[in-house]
Amino acid sequence: MDWIKIFESSAAANTALIENQPRLLLVRGKRICIVKHDRKLLAVQDTCSHNGESLSKGTINYLGEVICPLHHYQFNLKTGRECSQRSNDLECFPIRESEEGVFIYF
Repeated sequence: MDWIKIFESSAAANTALIENQPRLLLVRGKRICIVKHDRKLLAVQDTCSHNGESLSKGTINYLGEVICPLHHYQFNLKTGRECSQRSNDLECFPIRESEEGVFIYF
């Protein structure tokens, strides 16, 4: 595992991502759901642990949870925890911003 550059700069990330709108990011063939929430970048696995639906097609609520579009399971973007504990938690990926760019630990 190591830090992989996903945006050339914080400005590029801010241009590419809309607040509270999930986006699919492919990193080394793995699907990642990346979200800008409260001006912070958060990343979790894109696949819902309940039924495999793409979370980047979902929505974000005011609590900072990604909501699966298929069965409406809710996952905390910071911890990956499924809020009702009906399904496995998601894998979370740390993000680091620096002068060299925006990186994800993968």
